[in-house]
Amino acid sequence: MSKARDFLEDFVGTSLWDTVPAKHLFRYEKSPNTGMKESHRLALTMRGVIDRSLEDNEGLQSSDYGSYQIFEKGDLAFKLIDLQNIKTSRVGLVPRRGIMSPAYIRLTRKSDKVLPEFYYWYFYAAYLGNIFNGLGGGIRQNLNQSELLEFPVPNIDALEQANIAKFLDRETRRIDDLISEKNSFITLLREKRVAEITRAVTKGLDVDTPLKPSGQDWLGDVPTHWHIKKAKHLFNNMARPVEEDDGIITAFRDGQVCLRSKRRTGGYTFAEKEVGYQRIHEGDLVIHTMDAFAGAVGVSEDTGKATGEYAVCTPRDNNVNCHYFAMVLRCMALRNYIFILCPSVRERAPRFRFYPLRTCSVAGPSPRGAR
Repeated sequence: MSKARDFLEDFVGTSLWDTVPAKHLFRYEKSPNTGMKESHRLALTMRGVIDRSLEDNEGLQSSDYGSYQIFEKGDLAFKLIDLQNIKTSRVGLVPRRGIMSPAYIRLTRKSDKVLPEFYYWYFYAAYLGNIFNGLGGGIRQNLNQSELLEFPVPNIDALEQANIAKFLDRETRRIDDLISEKNSFITLLREKRVAEITRAVTKGLDVDTPLKPSGQDWLGDVPTHWHIKKAKHLFNNMARPVEEDDGIITAFRDGQVCLRSKRRTGGYTFAEKEVGYQRIHEGDLVIHTMDAFAGAVGVSEDTGKATGEYAVCTPRDNNVNCHYFAMVLRCMALRNYIFILCPSVRERAPRFRFYPLRTCSVAGPSPRGAR
């Protein structure tokens, strides 16, 4: 438990507080379910202990709750499995009587002088500090109730416990409210960004310019001086051989196309043999054929290689601006037009290859002197 004692010394301050093993203040309980049904189920989530009905109930669900255990209001619930994954090592304060999976550890206070609200925050701080990980004695080994009961905890009077718990309740609620406000503002800014892009690539910058029908439902009216052409008259589909030192290019959903090493390298599946790879040059218009619907379209910042699941396009003449038409294609994705054009190979994943793209009519400002 040296790791836990270090946590106490660093974050709590053993010089001010006496500490005792958790078993002095809490006891382990495992009360079998005696008839409570689905409506009584609770779940420990990253948001704390909540009604199971508020969670996603898709997938395999138990039809027999006889193996579940009863939790009482004020109990501490722990799910300390897979100790290398912080997302599954968590603690919650039980808000009402209910039943939970037998996988959870239940600690019940021994006296009214122990405020579960304070010790919830204490154990939660230990969880945030990644203290539980590794206490079980091995990789992916569960932390059992005996080890949890030996965990050192502060032994302070009830008034100080209450003051600390009230302070943390108040301050974390205030911070959560600020985060919610910021997230709402970010959502509005993203909507404004989408609207600005859509307006610019479908109507231009002059709000007073006369418009004409484009003949395309997704596009609507466009400026009268714009030309409407099929993509095959604007772009060539490339299939270049790769070179030995080419790095992997990835088209991300935010529209950036670059060497994968610039962003991240984890979470990808690599082929044992590089069959079907193609070369991408800096400045190419690149479309991830299975992610274009989500905005994975852009102009490559680098030279490298990608699989055959990428459509690599070059302009047919110098009057075609790849950056502009990348925005046009992202606008098509935002308006769900790619779903209409392409058959899906899996749910919400139409494959947007060059063949359906070539027949798409797109509009854009005509270069000076063009007819």
